[in-house]
Amino acid sequence: MRIVIAGGHGKIARQLTRELAKGGHEVVGLIRTEDQRADLVADGAVPAVIDLEQAPSAEVARLLAGADVAVFAAGAGAGGSEERRQAVDFGGSVRLADAAEAAGVARFIQISSTGTEKVRDGQTPADVPADFLGYLQAKLAAEEDLITRPLAWTIVRPGGLVDEPATGLVRLNPAGPGLAEDRATVPRGDVAAVLAALIETGAAPRRVLHLVSGDTPVAAAVAAFASGGVDH
Repeated sequence: MRIVIAGGHGKIARQLTRELAKGGHEVVGLIRTEDQRADLVADGAVPAVIDLEQAPSAEVARLLAGADVAVFAAGAGAGGSEERRQAVDFGGSVRLADAAEAAGVARFIQISSTGTEKVRDGQTPADVPADFLGYLQAKLAAEEDLITRPLAWTIVRPGGLVDEPATGLVRLNPAGPGLAEDRATVPRGDVAAVLAALIETGAAPRRVLHLVSGDTPVAAAVAAFASGGVDH
């Protein structure tokens, strides 16, 4: 398969790239600057330098031509400015989804965040720090845009991201309005492994899933989720 990853130099994206390249897939990593190119080549990706915030949709669509899957892994981060969060976490996702539709890429996977339900309907809960509030609002807006599209989208909401070694053991549950989300953590490597499994199997189209560390092997957890099971 040919997979295009926006935010290709991010920690999860780079681990996902290595996982996919190991499986024989062609990976194109969209990056912002030339100095990131060598890292992606070392990971096994074909780097493409583009400013997703500014580039015309037609230019992004050109890079997606012939792709089987588009992955939105870009983000300004919780510490970024409000303007950058809106431009990257929301605007970047919209631009990539527009390009996917234009290029005929049906499958779209979006990395979102645990906690987006807390800011639904304009809520501003006291337990959400001010700098994280805007991040969640941008992520939720990106989700809400994506679910209206005729794409085979999957939205992944990881728990707290950590740089500990991957365990290969996770817990996946449905996410959305009215559904509780565990505030546990998950290694970035395990997020990458779940994304790779979703890509390779085509599992869970038009579903939102919550991902944290657990005791179920990744392949089994993805298969159970896809069949409608809940991994407790």
